[in-house]
Amino acid sequence: MDPVTNKADTLLMDAHEMGRALTRIAHEILERNKGTADLALVGIRTGGVYLAQRLVQLIQQIDHAHVPLGELDITLYRDDLALRKNQPVLRKTTISFNISDLRIVLVDDVLFTGRTIRAAMDGLMDLGRPAEIQLAVLIDRGHRQLPIRANYVGKNIPTSRDEVVRVFLEETGEHDRVSTLKE
Repeated sequence: MDPVTNKADTLLMDAHEMGRALTRIAHEILERNKGTADLALVGIRTGGVYLAQRLVQLIQQIDHAHVPLGELDITLYRDDLALRKNQPVLRKTTISFNISDLRIVLVDDVLFTGRTIRAAMDGLMDLGRPAEIQLAVLIDRGHRQLPIRANYVGKNIPTSRDEVVRVFLEETGEHDRVSTLKE
């Protein structure tokens, strides 16, 4: 039972499975990019930032190389701002390096419709012209509304539209896990 919503949840990944998936993604990033030259990771606030931090640490452990890390807030790039009842909470974008000519790996927790990723790409393009944008997600749940596909996926999880996929992270005071909730 989810303590916030009092709805039944189904465990999809535990902490061990999440760790294995992130380690595999880190190896895949290094393999596809032939190392870390001209590579940077940018996490999409909020869950993607924590996952990007973990990936950077794993890449450093594997390849003993420093990879620049940025944090991107996409709030003002969302296409549903006018539809929201509450005012959006603006957070800070922190990218302390020039993204032009770099291979950027955008990191997010869940890939659903693709609209968040489109907003993130718009935000990145306002900051420079990367050589390439790749996408790493912990969970791909399907139901795309835009033609966006992840390069690196921790786990593909077929879901119904009435399910909510939640990623819980230690960084937010939870135990690492992924679960679904029925609406």
